[in-house]
Parts: sequence; structure tokens; C-alpha cells
Amino acid sequence: MCKLFVNSDPSLWQNTTRSVRIDGMVTSIRLENIFWFTLEEIAQRDQLSLAQMIVKLNHEALAAGHDLDNFTSFLRVCAMRYLHLQTIGMLPASADISLASLNSERILEQEKRYFAAHQS
Repeated sequence: MCKLFVNSDPSLWQNTTRSVRIDGMVTSIRLENIFWFTLEEIAQRDQLSLAQMIVKLNHEALAAGHDLDNFTSFLRVCAMRYLHLQTIGMLPASADISLASLNSERILEQEKRYFAAHQS
């Protein structure tokens, strides 16, 4: 099992810093490349640039009352949830289906039930 992870391309876990302008302020975000690849895929599904999606996530999270002291961690979790929701069949794998077109409330409720059933 570990060979699958240990022998992967080391560039996947190398960090890359990118700058994004959020409300006129330049913010530097440092993530491992695998997270950048995943976030780019998410953005492309809704025909957004990566920067546009990051700004949108920031604005919507703040509007929802979330504390974004660790915005980088929030982005990592977004990427992981995207992949996990695909893996368990709650998000379609097809990049042709925009995420904005999906019933978010239904997916969130399904995810909540999933985690409740899988807690140890």
C-alpha cells in the first residue's frame, strides 16, 4: 500500500507560492502542487480562473461567518472534500458538470449522514 504513495512523483508534494489579489490586497498562498492541481480542476468546472475561484471562496466563506485565519488550510480542505465527494459518489466525476449547477444542500446533507455513519 505505502509504495503507491511513497513512489509517487515528488513534485506533487513540493510547495508553490502563488499571489492572488483579494479585495485589492495581494495575498500569498503556499500549497503543495497536488492541491493547486485539484483547485484548478474545481475552478475549471465552473469556468472560473483559479484566482476568481479563490476570491469567490473567500467572499462566500466570510459571508457565511467563517473565520478564515488559516485560509490555506481551508483551501486544502476544499480540495480534499472535492476529491472525497467524488470518491463516495456524491459529486459527478465529469468535468462537464459545473459544481454551481448541483444541489449543494442535498449534497451537504448526504455528506453529513455519511460522516455520522462512519465515525468510530
